[in-house]
Amino acid sequence: MKTFGFGETIAGYDVPVLNEREVRAAAGILFLFAFMTFSSAWFVGNFRPTKIFVMAFLIDFTIRLFINPRWSPSMIAARFAVRGQAPEWVGAPQKRFAWAIGWLLAVAMLWLIVINNVIGPINMLICAACLLLMFFESAFGICIGCKLYNLLTRQRAQHCAGGSCEVFVPHPSQKVGAGGTAIVAAFLALIGSIAAQGFPAAEVLDTQPSMHAMPHATPTASEADRCKPPAFAVAMGHEEKWKLHNNCK
Repeated sequence: MKTFGFGETIAGYDVPVLNEREVRAAAGILFLFAFMTFSSAWFVGNFRPTKIFVMAFLIDFTIRLFINPRWSPSMIAARFAVRGQAPEWVGAPQKRFAWAIGWLLAVAMLWLIVINNVIGPINMLICAACLLLMFFESAFGICIGCKLYNLLTRQRAQHCAGGSCEVFVPHPSQKVGAGGTAIVAAFLALIGSIAAQGFPAAEVLDTQPSMHAMPHATPTASEADRCKPPAFAVAMGHEEKWKLHNNCK
């Protein structure tokens, strides 16, 4: 087994290939952690997990691109996860191009958030781009970077997932049609109606006007009891978050 290389040499394939099942599983693993760290930064303002993930992501993709995808930690974990499934071989050249895009995004994040501690919309846009690429790869098997490979290079991708590189005519059962579109639209409208009518936007009810009028007013006994964190939250060091989730000041 080669230490350095990119892709497997499989009989019947004229270019190096990768196991699409491993690739998608690895994308799903990375998406999970990327989404968690992105959420931490967006909702809590804690960028430490994002910085750690950026370093991990960059190391992982550096191994993929410049050493061998076989030794990438995320690919190893993915290989273990799908070890009981038959391989689906896809062309390696377009995957290398797609992963190079991810590597460049990781380098940009390293420069912005890890080295220069820049906090702003540019970080969110780059994170959102990474999440989008990984989500489409893991959820739908659509490699957006591979699509760009065909547009930006003179070569054509070969052996794409689901035969999408070749001329492909969908089976009648795969067509969405007007009926399917109408069902999805009606479903979204129904959920929107349920959300608006059954779960209106949270409002802080001013049941004690005097409390807000007087800065030093103390909560009522019942309110204090309701907002007392339970023992499990205290044991976890989760008091403040519990109060936030239960609309307690």
